[in-house]
Amino acid sequence: MGPNDVSQWGFAAGTVGVPRFLCVVAVGVCMPMKATGTATGFAEIDRFEDGVGWIAHPDEEMRRASHALRVPAGEGDDEDGVLVVDPVDADGVDDLFAEFGDVRGVVVLMDRHGRDAAAIAERHDVPIYVPSFVDPGIDARTQPVTDRLPGTDFEVLRTVDIPGWDEAALYDGETLVVGDTVGTAKYFTTGEERVGVHPMLRVKPPRALEGLHPERVLVGHGEGVLHDGAGALAYALDGARRRAPKAWLGALRSMV
Repeated sequence: MGPNDVSQWGFAAGTVGVPRFLCVVAVGVCMPMKATGTATGFAEIDRFEDGVGWIAHPDEEMRRASHALRVPAGEGDDEDGVLVVDPVDADGVDDLFAEFGDVRGVVVLMDRHGRDAAAIAERHDVPIYVPSFVDPGIDARTQPVTDRLPGTDFEVLRTVDIPGWDEAALYDGETLVVGDTVGTAKYFTTGEERVGVHPMLRVKPPRALEGLHPERVLVGHGEGVLHDGAGALAYALDGARRRAPKAWLGALRSMV
């Protein structure tokens, strides 16, 4: 979920960023899900050979996660580069992904994940890649992409197409990167799930993720699954609807 997550939960007037049902359950006391202001530090997550992730505000309930992915050197480039996905900015975060090369671009996967994409793209003077069916509503020029991210092996998969919610995933056969379709923050998972389908998608899980066999699943909320991602993903999708009532109750409890 991002700062404008109106379509997923519904919001009370004057409480931007706070789920309306949370205010009701808390008897009128609204509890923030998302930290505000610039992060002065961050928690590193999801490190593997070709990428790394971070959570700019580790204490927030939403646990917004961002990632940097290594991409091969292209024409005119001497070294590999890096794509930054759905970033939440933080002091010192540039040093985290500098080891993978110079920033080649920023990627926004869904309409509510504009986050700090414009700030990071401007800082590194790189384009912002956005799936052609996604409108993140950011005040910056974006470059639409369709089937594949330029200069990479990452396919662009359309995972959500419902009113108020358009989302894509990236997949190169080994690494799956999603926005909100699945996650590991407390309100996503239940029981033995290592990754869980978004509470609002459990009744009808995204078919675009079926049959994928990633080694790792990197998510927009929480730490990723770095081993046997295919098994974790299949378990999440297969039982999403059956485990929905338990997951919804757990999500509600995690927010109060």
